[in-house]
Amino acid sequence: MALVCALTNEVPETPVVSPYSGAVFEKRVIEKYLLENGVDPISGKDLKPEELIEIKTPAVVKPKPPSATSIPATLKTMQDEWDALMIHSFTQRQQLQTTRQELSHALYQHDAACRVIARLNKEVAAAREALATLKPQAGIVSAPTAIPQPALAAEAGGAAAHPMEQAGMSAEVIQKLQDKATVLTQERKKRGRTVPEDLVTPDQVKSFLTVASHPGLHSASVPGILALDINSADHSRILTGGNDKNATVFNKDTEQMVAILKGHTKKITEVIYHPNEDTVITGSPDMNIRIWHVPTSQTQLLLRCHEGPVTGLSLHPTGDYLLSTSSDKHWAFSDIRTGRLLTKVADLAEVGLTTAQFHPDGLIFGTGTVDSQVKIWDLKEQSNVANFPGHTGPISAISFSENGYYLATAADDACVKLWDLRKLKNFKTIQLDDGYEVKDLCFDQSGTYLAIAGSDVRVYLCKQWQELKVFNDHTALATGVRFGKHAQYLASTSMDRTLKIYAIE
Repeated sequence: MALVCALTNEVPETPVVSPYSGAVFEKRVIEKYLLENGVDPISGKDLKPEELIEIKTPAVVKPKPPSATSIPATLKTMQDEWDALMIHSFTQRQQLQTTRQELSHALYQHDAACRVIARLNKEVAAAREALATLKPQAGIVSAPTAIPQPALAAEAGGAAAHPMEQAGMSAEVIQKLQDKATVLTQERKKRGRTVPEDLVTPDQVKSFLTVASHPGLHSASVPGILALDINSADHSRILTGGNDKNATVFNKDTEQMVAILKGHTKKITEVIYHPNEDTVITGSPDMNIRIWHVPTSQTQLLLRCHEGPVTGLSLHPTGDYLLSTSSDKHWAFSDIRTGRLLTKVADLAEVGLTTAQFHPDGLIFGTGTVDSQVKIWDLKEQSNVANFPGHTGPISAISFSENGYYLATAADDACVKLWDLRKLKNFKTIQLDDGYEVKDLCFDQSGTYLAIAGSDVRVYLCKQWQELKVFNDHTALATGVRFGKHAQYLASTSMDRTLKIYAIE
């Protein structure tokens, strides 16, 4: 079988193979390419000339060189020109493929925009007809009732002027939290006896492949998707927050953007898709928390609970209350129906908070700090009830398992720690590669699988804590990971500006 160079499409005289892509190259051609670019032309990974593996082939008997000195010099010049032409042609083919993908996504966006414009034109026409009908009766039509929006009332230049005053945790709110926790605990015990029928098996997870990659959700001028969430009621809808200060609602089934949410003045680092409503919540270093109505792409409420960047958001299981953390050393508990700040509590150690998540029953929650501590808080008592030391570096992510017994935590120490909430101790540490950065953790809804996003994307089987699958498709740091319904698919985001979907083909 003849070997063919991946760059020139010719039989190489001195064939070498790349250890990263497995492609065969002419040695002199690939060395020239590496001198200019320094990466494998097929996989895009860093590649040095000394890493190339030479393939032993029978020596090619060449005719004797001509005796005239000018002709070999001419042939050498022509050969160099040919090599340069082949490398340029290969680069052009790669750029053409990238342009085609970007054009395809731009066409999808244009199609979605045309649909929205057509719908809005119809609504405007209908409103004008209704107004024309009502004009003769203007004398008997009462003035419309204004909808109170206390949080937006303070919004002048895009930000609230001062942090909100605390309204306090009333007995009614505490009873509501307790009632919800009682119901959730009973439901969780029932679910714990059985495994969902549609839940994918570990073997199926091992066979997951990248089935879709979407690079057009956020601006290319400020690359990077920083946050991810999936609508638990409609698992086709995915919410992302980007470095471009925008949040995007994307339908993975139709591959079209549902809404682009613009309003934050800095990047969006936290996003939540409300489980029961077409509402999303976003947090940003601009110190604001925005609650959006997806169909209109408008801010419904603007919460200003903190005096520093918002670092963590978690929605209470009731769907009515929001937990937030900030580098201002406080956590806050707010009512998203009224926009009221119910309570705001300072960390006892007076250190900045980095992340937060509610326990599945909603009566306790966890926070991470910049000084490596994981803290468990009692919401009703507003007190710190347990601490989990052991990490080094700021806590980057925490996640409670659906069964309510396990807590997974990560920091800047290249490991994930599992904690037993019943015994309040660390029972397992998943040691990752040196220098591995963990940016996000996520259990699936059944608590069967744990996904890790960072230097790559990994899936582990809980209880055995066995590594099932590693995805290396992102070309930059992965920042978010979430499971679809019954773990039928896995979604991840990255600083490379792409949303990737993994599933069985």
